[in-house]
Amino acid sequence: MWLTRLDEAIAAAEQRERERQQGVRARPPTPDWVIELGIGVGSPPIEVHVGGCYAAGKRRRAVSREQALAALADGIRACIHCRPDTALGALG
Repeated sequence: MWLTRLDEAIAAAEQRERERQQGVRARPPTPDWVIELGIGVGSPPIEVHVGGCYAAGKRRRAVSREQALAALADGIRACIHCRPDTALGALG
């Protein structure tokens, strides 16, 4: 009886690990640059982030390097945590 329970527990743990690994493999790659969007109609951009920035909000979209540079040039602020302006070489 105990052996059956242990076997079932081991099988369930192995299945969870296989599912976790499959999720890791299926996850899309992190973008290089992200623009955080504001709230409201049209969702205006409010901040530029490096792709893996922990401070980027949930409303965001991936952008190219050129789009990130253009956004900074248009006056959209750079994140103070990940400093995309420094990473892009767009200081000043």
